[in-house]
Amino acid sequence: MVKIENNQECFVQLWLMLGRTRRLLRAHYKRFCIRRVLQLWFDGEANEEFIWQVCNLCEQCGWDELPPPQLYPRPHRELLRAIVAARTDISYYRVDLKAIDAAYSIAYPNSTPININKKKRLKS
Repeated sequence: MVKIENNQECFVQLWLMLGRTRRLLRAHYKRFCIRRVLQLWFDGEANEEFIWQVCNLCEQCGWDELPPPQLYPRPHRELLRAIVAARTDISYYRVDLKAIDAAYSIAYPNSTPININKKKRLKS
């Protein structure tokens, strides 16, 4: 497991882990949802309180099926933001969204950037 930090390098690793986790769960015919992601990533630390905290922060239900991260990044961006906030004990609103968006473009270079207006800034 990657050490959770509020920086671009950590977010690149988390984006890539989301893709690998989705493929792993699909291979085992399991639902790709927040609860399963947290249980795989954090093992025993992913207790009900932690799962509830992450779901509450990102305003998503724990058992709801997540779409592929490279095709529908917005719910995953909020999930990563909530995980970082919960693990580092910082405010959800202090998580670096620019770093998350830039990391997404690095992890999935052939996908459309999360915030299209930032695409020009990312390329220069």
